[in-house]
Amino acid sequence: MKIALAQIGSGEDVAANLQKVTDFVRESAQKQTDLVVFPEATMSAFGTDIFSAASEHSDHWQKSLANLAQEHGITIVVGEFEPAGERVRNVAGIYSPDGTRDSYAKMHLYDAFGYSESDTVEADEELCTFKVGNVTVGVAICYDIRFPKLFAELSRAGAQVIVVPTSWAAGPTKKQQWQVLTRARALDSNCFVVGVDQANPVVGGPDVETEAPTGVGLSVVADPFGQPLIELGEGEDLKVVRLDLDIIEKAEQAVPVLKNAKLGY
Repeated sequence: MKIALAQIGSGEDVAANLQKVTDFVRESAQKQTDLVVFPEATMSAFGTDIFSAASEHSDHWQKSLANLAQEHGITIVVGEFEPAGERVRNVAGIYSPDGTRDSYAKMHLYDAFGYSESDTVEADEELCTFKVGNVTVGVAICYDIRFPKLFAELSRAGAQVIVVPTSWAAGPTKKQQWQVLTRARALDSNCFVVGVDQANPVVGGPDVETEAPTGVGLSVVADPFGQPLIELGEGEDLKVVRLDLDIIEKAEQAVPVLKNAKLGY
């Protein structure tokens, strides 16, 4: 299975973000990838008017992504927002080559480090998996990665690969936390974890906390033994990695954490 990590930086211009997605999908398709994963909040970055973005652009955005997936014969996972009353849902849109769309709505909202995502975002509680060929893929979003049981449950639901669109907040030790968590969740679940973050909007700038989580880069693929197969830098980039799915069975036999778990954990 070939996966493209599309580490982009989105802004408040939804049309410009859509064009960037289009360009990266085309490049991914040229590299003959099965799946391309974009960051959380690709439609409109945090710190912008995400409610207006969802209300005004969702229909056109979704139709455009469905057409892209169908035109290029590739599955696309991309961070979006959907209207939910006076708030929005933070979702990963899943667009298949047959033109259909599925979605996962973020379960654990980022009410941490002085930020309150729940002020504007409505959470959901449903697991999500989908198929790319014969491979079952699970979905989590950003702050979800701090909750091991979610990843264990996705694995129990059949996931072999778990994609994590992300817009990681900067701050002291935050890059190190991201690196540790992606590898730990792969170990917890006997799965590949594909974490795709927003590019750092201030590449090379100071590692300080910002009001909104806007990304630090460092997108990564960790194998089921917790080893990074590829790690991107902080700027915009597109990298393709081929996953050897046989490693999953080796990890399940060597470290059967789900089989050995007690009390459902």
